[in-house]
Amino acid sequence: MERRVARTSRALVTLAALLAPGPGASAAEELLVAPGDPRTPGGRLVVGLTAEPKTLNPVTNSDAASRDVIGRTTACLVCIDRDTQRTTPGLAKSWAVSEGGRRITLVLRQGIRFSDGHPFDADDVVFSFAAYQDERSHSPQRDLLFVGGKPIRATRVDAYTVAFDMAEPYAVAERLFDGVAVLPRHLLEAKFREGKLAEAWGLGTPPAEMAGLGPFRVKSYAPGDRLVLERNPYYFKADRAGTRLPYLDELLLLVVPSEDAQLVRFQAGETDLVGRVGPDSFEVLAKDSSARGYSVRDLGPGLEYSFLFFNLGEPEKRPDGLEQRQAWWKDVLFRRAVSLALDREGMVRLAFAGRATALAGHVTPGNKLWRNEAIPAPRRSLDDARALLRRAGFSWRDDGSLVDAAGRPVAFSIVTNASNTARVKMATIAQDDLAELGMKVSVAPLEMRAVIDRVLQTRDYDACLLALGGGGDADPNVEMNVWLSSGPTHLWNPGQAKPATPWEAEIDRLMRLQVVTMRHEERKKLYDRVQELVVENLPVLPLVAPHVVVAGKDALAGLRPAILAPYVLWNAEELAWKGPRR
Repeated sequence: MERRVARTSRALVTLAALLAPGPGASAAEELLVAPGDPRTPGGRLVVGLTAEPKTLNPVTNSDAASRDVIGRTTACLVCIDRDTQRTTPGLAKSWAVSEGGRRITLVLRQGIRFSDGHPFDADDVVFSFAAYQDERSHSPQRDLLFVGGKPIRATRVDAYTVAFDMAEPYAVAERLFDGVAVLPRHLLEAKFREGKLAEAWGLGTPPAEMAGLGPFRVKSYAPGDRLVLERNPYYFKADRAGTRLPYLDELLLLVVPSEDAQLVRFQAGETDLVGRVGPDSFEVLAKDSSARGYSVRDLGPGLEYSFLFFNLGEPEKRPDGLEQRQAWWKDVLFRRAVSLALDREGMVRLAFAGRATALAGHVTPGNKLWRNEAIPAPRRSLDDARALLRRAGFSWRDDGSLVDAAGRPVAFSIVTNASNTARVKMATIAQDDLAELGMKVSVAPLEMRAVIDRVLQTRDYDACLLALGGGGDADPNVEMNVWLSSGPTHLWNPGQAKPATPWEAEIDRLMRLQVVTMRHEERKKLYDRVQELVVENLPVLPLVAPHVVVAGKDALAGLRPAILAPYVLWNAEELAWKGPRR
């Protein structure tokens, strides 16, 4: 039985089919009509990048700066609307699920062209999936395109229809397409056949040798300074008046590595948008925003969650005393006591200047579709923490220091990345909080690569403070590698051959079951239980969800900032100037 997609956004597709071709559109093109009021085209938008992109290759990109650029020059088959967090049509005008959830068939828009004018069809889609799945391409997205241990098989049904077959049902297969940019077969097939696709489209590649289906295309690049994108005249979206998007003539991306420099440039009027404002900068920007003609917006908690976790795995080489320390934190009573002692509201106030939300579970309030609202708010109680420690066999010396049943003082260290000021502050607050229980805790800020190496490779650490979940999708499947016991980022004890505990086995079962459960309501119940198990067993101790804070010029129309990345440029094709053009 086939399940056809019927969503509010389908109205956009119908509207596009009914409209007579507008300026710049031919009768053969099935354009997607964008929401919102029509705007006046023209002008340039200037935005700062926090780092220089490493590549312009959609297959190999793995850094945020590259994604910011590539996301504006490419397009997805089915897209995740960053505002509603739901899927909407893109290059595919409709899709249907059949074979009990093991097949999804996409119907493509006809008459669409790449930014070099070359026609787009089903062959480009089939080629793209082969490129991402090829081991030689070394694509970070490759693992996402395997279901049930086997690759998703893309088959050309006809010139504008593609069927995708999976080894087992996959509840949200359509969401996968948001992260797979369609590639131009006519430009990249030769590189692919030579096994050299990973080398294609570096920063030095001439713009004429690249093409995409996004609203912009590369115009020029100045190393270490700027990347200029120009309007794609063949883009497949139009407004209700028939004007082809994007409205902007150019998107100028400046390399501005430090947050301080980004804020100075923005306040001086040299840039028009800031995609993520740090908590300490909000008041600085807001102070004279009206006089300077811009607004600062706190969008509330994003998807990112900061957390503390203990080393419950087996290290390569067992450091002195680790075994006895692990005996403490492998006891869930100890972990619960630590959680009760942590002053999350203090972390919100002191580490984030109030621009964060305290958490009891790992799914933040910003996740509109998946948060378990039945989980109670976090609380702090030193008395309850002490009661749990007594139950676990701990006691206190006359000087107030905590000791275990063998009389050994409770002391351990917390590692975190030194470059993240907020995390270092949170670790320091945790140090002070746990001192009130008589624990002697030290904080060890390290370079990020050193932290990851200790957690995932040598496992030579006691406790760690990190964050996860700041990506472009709210669905639980994006964290399968975190919650499955065999997952490489199952941080507290990664890559287990079999679940180390009954509750980890139960989380494994629930996460695998929700993947093949087709009804959202049933999936939600399964993932609600996962959230409850995390709160009950505390493999990670959720702390706070940082708020997403953005800033933009008041003269910019169409700005719809969202808590999903990329926060301000996800609808760049709809942005336009209200008055004089830059």
